[in-house]
Amino acid sequence: MPQRKNRRPLTLRDVSEASGVSEMTVSRVLRNRGDVSAATREKVLTAAKSLGYVPNMIAGGLASQRVNLVAVVIPSLSNLVFPDVLTGISAELDDTPLQPVVGVTNYSLSREESVLYDMLSWRPSGVILAGLEHNRASRAMLTAASVPVVEIMDTDGEAIDCAVGISHLEAGRQMAAEILAAGYRKIGFIGTHMPEDHRAKKRLEGLEEALAGIGLSLAAREYYQGGSSLAKGRELTERILAREPDLDFLYYSNDMIGAGGLLWCREQGFDIPGRLGLAGFNGVDLLDGLPIRLATTDARRVDIGRRAARIVAGKEPLPEGGKLVLNPYFMPGDTIRKPA
Repeated sequence: MPQRKNRRPLTLRDVSEASGVSEMTVSRVLRNRGDVSAATREKVLTAAKSLGYVPNMIAGGLASQRVNLVAVVIPSLSNLVFPDVLTGISAELDDTPLQPVVGVTNYSLSREESVLYDMLSWRPSGVILAGLEHNRASRAMLTAASVPVVEIMDTDGEAIDCAVGISHLEAGRQMAAEILAAGYRKIGFIGTHMPEDHRAKKRLEGLEEALAGIGLSLAAREYYQGGSSLAKGRELTERILAREPDLDFLYYSNDMIGAGGLLWCREQGFDIPGRLGLAGFNGVDLLDGLPIRLATTDARRVDIGRRAARIVAGKEPLPEGGKLVLNPYFMPGDTIRKPA
């Protein structure tokens, strides 16, 4: 098992001291047993939450041990990105006693808190979870856990233990460099509402930073809520081009809506990539079935899953500096002109 910051596991005594009530009362509250006043219950729960304490659900005889499970917490199973990550994790754990157990947050920080609470109560041997953004209670639980915690997909921020992923700021800068080198100048962005998609927000920041470096800004942007789909990509592409018909490039926050946009543009007879360039993000297999291949960025999903699992399984140490940064790959496809 990789070395982690040496932390003493939290106990009922810690919660007892923080809340000012007896350990027996703390136990009753946390197990939802016994006659405890609402005020005392609230005092105990507040103290436990602030400490990051999670009850141990393993039976007494096994209480000092851990189960051979790795808690894997992801935002979605329907998103085409995460099955590839899970494939990488599973491949690296195959020859170990460890088994991944998956929890889904539906992109909700409060749901992530609930999933982590339940999973950590079974004392897994490690945690792999998507993203660096968590609410205060989740961060407290992860900080208090005495197992490796690997945050994946993103390295632009502070990691609890370690982060494995790509820099989305750099991916945005890289895409801007490719767009500008191909001679496009009136650039539009289509993506999810930023509070809901931290990684897309960072890519957009990287893109805008690079554009600003040569005195340009985005000519238009279009946001949507909810899941990504081909239909959503078609709808938003039609909308942004109706409003800003002079755009010469569209950058999509993911390949799914980018593919929808490409199909709509082909139906309308756009000269791609001459009159209009397009690019997405992720490099998903869906692109193999398009009439022409969408430009995109390979976000190294399988590699990220494999490297995170290797760290949890003790096959490699925690990375120096707490981050393992993989390089995103630009994939030009057929929807961006050759560099001018």
